[in-house]
Amino acid sequence: MTKKVRVLIVDDSLVFRETLARGLAVDKGIEVVGTAVDAFDARDKIIEYQPDVLTLDIEMPKMSGIEFLKRLMPQYPLPVVVVSAMNINVFEALDAGAVDFVIKPDARVSRSMEALINELIIKVKIASIAQLGHLKKDISARRLNSEPMDKRREPIIAIGASTGGTEAIYEVIKAFPRDMPGVVVVQHMPPVFTRMYAQRLNNSCQMAVKEAESGDVIGPGKVMIAPGEYHLRIAKKGGDYVCECFQSEKVNGHCPSVDVLFNSVADVAGAEAIGVILTGMGYDGAKGMLRMKQQGAMTIGQDEASSVVYGMPKVAYDLGAVVKQAELKDIPQIIYSCLTAK
Repeated sequence: MTKKVRVLIVDDSLVFRETLARGLAVDKGIEVVGTAVDAFDARDKIIEYQPDVLTLDIEMPKMSGIEFLKRLMPQYPLPVVVVSAMNINVFEALDAGAVDFVIKPDARVSRSMEALINELIIKVKIASIAQLGHLKKDISARRLNSEPMDKRREPIIAIGASTGGTEAIYEVIKAFPRDMPGVVVVQHMPPVFTRMYAQRLNNSCQMAVKEAESGDVIGPGKVMIAPGEYHLRIAKKGGDYVCECFQSEKVNGHCPSVDVLFNSVADVAGAEAIGVILTGMGYDGAKGMLRMKQQGAMTIGQDEASSVVYGMPKVAYDLGAVVKQAELKDIPQIIYSCLTAK
């Protein structure tokens, strides 16, 4: 990066503000331009310091971080990384426009302050190059009507995403009818949150969504989300696609890894599969998608204009792994057209 990323830290805890400020300032690519104690203090300091990225606590006095996001984003689109305790409010923050989140040390997850700082440094830098144009326009995909599908096929849909992916995946899944073929998803996300995310999708989509467990059958109307810190691959048993979740080394820096899922889909489903790679930083999923394409699968990549971070889809596209590139809002219809084509 050619210039330092200017960061404003917003947190009501003096100790935590200072800890984050000292930790981020160690990185030569980051400059902490200021700290704020609440949303009103943050509003004034955003204007004063004009930061590139905001780190934001959710639970604050006077105004919550989520309410602040809802008011800030329409007026002053700014990349925000939420720094929060472990709860479902993180997804509300992402829905309100936050780019990503990191979790404060919590009794339920073994996590040191050093690990938090290291993750936050990475995510602040990614956020600094995020595109926020999607916040200003309607990206919602049209809900699809159920049409007859080719009963001779046993299709499966595999989706991979990272930064910006929680909302992108939601936009795709919510458009699907109840009888859509089985879907398997890898979203880079820590443990516990993958289950929360699956429950959130399940409550707002027509398909049944759950965090995957080994042995789960991937059938029509079902969406399986890879659990945090577990890789997800598929296998064929008794004519059904089933989930296999396992712990192993990170692949491309991630567990779960999109490549692990895509490679298994290429091997097991071949030309019956549809692969989709959405917004995210890095290159996870690109080689697996190329393998899917080589096995005859239809492969779809999100385009730059609708991606929060055009990293993973770009690498896949440049590698020749993407058959069709499209805006996020058009991807559900493209998938459905592949399934209903005579």
